[in-house]
Amino acid sequence: MGKLPEPGTPLWTAWLRFTDLHTSLIRASRGRVGGRWGKAGILVLHHVGARTGTLRTAPLLFGRDGESIVIVASQGGSDRNPAWLANLRATPDPVVELPGERTPRPVRARIAEGEERERLWRMMVGLYRSYDSYQRMTTRRIPVVVLEPR
Repeated sequence: MGKLPEPGTPLWTAWLRFTDLHTSLIRASRGRVGGRWGKAGILVLHHVGARTGTLRTAPLLFGRDGESIVIVASQGGSDRNPAWLANLRATPDPVVELPGERTPRPVRARIAEGEERERLWRMMVGLYRSYDSYQRMTTRRIPVVVLEPR
């Protein structure tokens, strides 16, 4: 799989429409449709735009680490972090919808560091092997985000 299209291009616009449709399917079916990708689950992240204050959503692969949820800011191997990461840094109290759950879950986001990051990275690569390919496609170190219950 190649990198995601560049923002502002027609392919980017098509990608955004696809993710909107995917999000709608996940939400309408409570994750029964579109709520898994291989071994990984797919959640819907509700976050606030750092510059606009607008509520945004993003469907993302996730894994579990005890009571915490783990997501990866890969952006498909792009040299840029996904916008949702900047939004979480500015407002680290998002809400997630998990497959099979009726009620959205409030969480607190933080970036994993050190050994924790390495352990969680290996866990997430075990769920979605393309993360390793994405890391090789970029010079940035792809962030691993921990979403803890609040």
